[in-house]
Amino acid sequence: MPNIIHYRDKCIGCGICYEMMPMVWRMSKKDGKATLLKSELKKKTYVLQIDDSLVEDSKKVAEACPVKIIKVNK
Repeated sequence: MPNIIHYRDKCIGCGICYEMMPMVWRMSKKDGKATLLKSELKKKTYVLQIDDSLVEDSKKVAEACPVKIIKVNK
C-alpha cells in the first residue's frame, strides 16, 4: 500500500501541502508547521498509508514542497 512520509522537524511552514490537499494536511497553530493528519510517528518521521487514488496528488504536493521533506512511496 502506498504511503506519504513527512519529515516534520524540517518543515518551514510554507503551507503549500495544506493548500493543495487540505483533506490530508493541517497547519499547526502551536508551531506553524504542517501536520500529516492521521499519520503514525516512526523514527522522527510521520507515515500515512493512502489509497492509490491519492498517489498522484500526493506526488504533486511532494514536488511543490520547497524543502523536499515529503516523500511518496508506492
